[in-house]
Amino acid sequence: MSANVLQIYRTLSRKPLGKWLFSRLICFKAPYFGSIKPRMTLLEPNRGEATIAHRRSVTNHLGTVHAIALCNLAEFVGGLTTDVSIPASMRWIPKGMTVEYVKKAVGTMRAVATPEFAPHASADGYELPMNVVVDNPQGEAVFRARISMWVSPKPARDTR
Repeated sequence: MSANVLQIYRTLSRKPLGKWLFSRLICFKAPYFGSIKPRMTLLEPNRGEATIAHRRSVTNHLGTVHAIALCNLAEFVGGLTTDVSIPASMRWIPKGMTVEYVKKAVGTMRAVATPEFAPHASADGYELPMNVVVDNPQGEAVFRARISMWVSPKPARDTR
């Protein structure tokens, strides 16, 4: 992405259908996320929120939201939150993810991503754990993820 992601979100989110359009733009840039049709509902440094609707295309054989759809939602919101939280001189990539399935996932899922500590600039790379909790419509946690984001300085030639 780029340092302009937060600016684009803030501009679009003030307009009718702006959050939907922002989410579609992200899915255009990273097409695999389009499979879950996520909707970013809040994006600010150190906090992001996104939802997915419970519909047939994300449902498993039990009639609940599929575990991998929840993983995709976690990576979607965790990545965007990382992107707008780190200094402009840094870049990121997911390094690993640990997940916990707490309860059957039924209904619209809401994911909240927060970093374990405040991101910072560094001459060396570092691991930034991003915690994501997914709740059901009753506000009960159904899924938790800890995504290890590798944060490192952008190369001198990278001005994006």
